[in-house]
Amino acid sequence: MENSRLTHKANVVWTNFCRFALGVVFIFSGFVKADDPYGMVYKIEDYFRAFGWDSFLPSFLPLFLSCLLAIFEFTLGVYLFFGIRKRLTSIAITLVMVLMTPFTLYLALANPVSDCGCFGDAVVLTNWETFWKNVVLLFFALWLFRNYRLVVKFISKKNQWIISMYGIFYSLAIVYYCISYLPIFDFRPYYIGANIKEQMSIPEGEQPPVYDTTFIMEKDGVRKEFTLDEYPDSTWTFVDTKLYVKEEGYEPPIKDFALMTKDTGDDVTEQILSDTTYTFLLISPYLALADDGSIDLINELYDYSVENNYHFYCVTASPDEEVEQWKDRTGAEYPYLMGDEIMLKTMIRSNPGLMLLKGGTIINKWSNQNMPDEYALTGRLENIPLGQVQQFSLNYRLGIVFLWFFAPLLLFTLVDNWYHLYKARKSRRQKREI
Repeated sequence: MENSRLTHKANVVWTNFCRFALGVVFIFSGFVKADDPYGMVYKIEDYFRAFGWDSFLPSFLPLFLSCLLAIFEFTLGVYLFFGIRKRLTSIAITLVMVLMTPFTLYLALANPVSDCGCFGDAVVLTNWETFWKNVVLLFFALWLFRNYRLVVKFISKKNQWIISMYGIFYSLAIVYYCISYLPIFDFRPYYIGANIKEQMSIPEGEQPPVYDTTFIMEKDGVRKEFTLDEYPDSTWTFVDTKLYVKEEGYEPPIKDFALMTKDTGDDVTEQILSDTTYTFLLISPYLALADDGSIDLINELYDYSVENNYHFYCVTASPDEEVEQWKDRTGAEYPYLMGDEIMLKTMIRSNPGLMLLKGGTIINKWSNQNMPDEYALTGRLENIPLGQVQQFSLNYRLGIVFLWFFAPLLLFTLVDNWYHLYKARKSRRQKREI
């Protein structure tokens, strides 16, 4: 009898550990996706290209799926954490893990994309690391599915809808804010206050990785890999190259930052990063897809830059015809630079977005929705707050996010438990009086 009681207690403890572990992972995964919706959009587009689906799927689908996935994962994590709809939640989490585990095994074996993107840029895992992580989570989910009745709930069944709706509302609000403006937490190397030159350099004493390149060649329908020393004769047709890490080493956070003039192709990277005055970079990977809703503010910013002898460039990966169409549509007079599409998407999650540099340091960033206006540009940048690095501390941002998430949920939980405790005591008192 005693052993049976101990076994039951151990099962309760382990089941709730599995429940909390899954809940925390899904809340975190959902939050980082909500914090950077466009980052997940680019990852979904990578999947579509890898599977050959990009040519026939609608263009709005990646953003829709990105938002839906963030809200679903976050809400599922809240359900797990608070013990809401225990049976339904255990079925849902098990189905998710049963689907995702073999899928990530395929990713690890075939490697169509470099990483799955499950935790965004916050925690980058290799495909094999993601697979083994999912194996552990699948085990937790299966245990929970079998023992969901042992989950300890924090809130009564009658009031579970309050926690549920708040979780959905909270994740939806984060998604909306970060789409309209910029991520609350910028996990990429182009964050406010970062010096791009320093992010590109290798610290003293560190060695860069050593790579080995192989060439994939084809002849008579047969494909083979060759090293540089084994490069075959002209009867073989070049197909692709593969890069292998021969020796591990330090990789700088920024590896691909390069800017060139649109007209002549001259490299102006060092010139811009070494400029001790201010430089505005209007960043648009593709001008044909850029939102022109703030174009008047952008043109005023360019005029302000000219008047105060600051530099202003539009950096894009667009072909010349798209640049000319943008000029015709907006009346833009600023000069243009060329940059890699992936680099530009990494620099800022807005199209267009604005970045202010000084001496290679990122002073500020703005989305298309909150470009600085005449009320902010009241003088030279040297003398106004706009020209100084202004970023709420990490602890402050974490505090605000946690406060708005946990404080209401904790309040709901305490009130619910107090109410049911009060009702139970009142019922016992009435029985004694009878």
